[in-house]
Amino acid sequence: MAVLEETTTYFKTTVGKNLSDEEAVQQLNELSSSHQEAITKCLKGRKEEIRHALVESISAISSAQLQDFDWQLKLALSSDKISMLQMPLLNLDLDVKENGEIKPVSVEMNKEELQNLINALEAANKHLIGSDLVVEHASVEFIIVFKSVYVYL
Repeated sequence: MAVLEETTTYFKTTVGKNLSDEEAVQQLNELSSSHQEAITKCLKGRKEEIRHALVESISAISSAQLQDFDWQLKLALSSDKISMLQMPLLNLDLDVKENGEIKPVSVEMNKEELQNLINALEAANKHLIGSDLVVEHASVEFIIVFKSVYVYL
């Protein structure tokens, strides 16, 4: 049972930290060369499947997942209190999947609120990069999109 646990931990760590082949083999230095070769062969053959399984297990921690998003820039020309407003607004539509059901969520933000969102996303992304798991690049792309939107506001 200990061998299974150690092997599982090795695969998770090696794939999660995205170790090079040399670094991965160095962690197996206590094993015989035939065992090292067998484990390395398994790792190379199943690396993407292991990565996908790790991402799925991390994603399963939260019941809500972002499926898609759309955004629009709007210019508020006036309000009930101010006749000449001319304030740019971002309308963000999110499709969030929760418990197998997709729910639409709409948010309207001004420039300051968008900057706060960008800062929060960047902080979350830094935390993910600092973790042992390499996550798909969707969060980085999401931040880049909102930074480019911010320029227009």
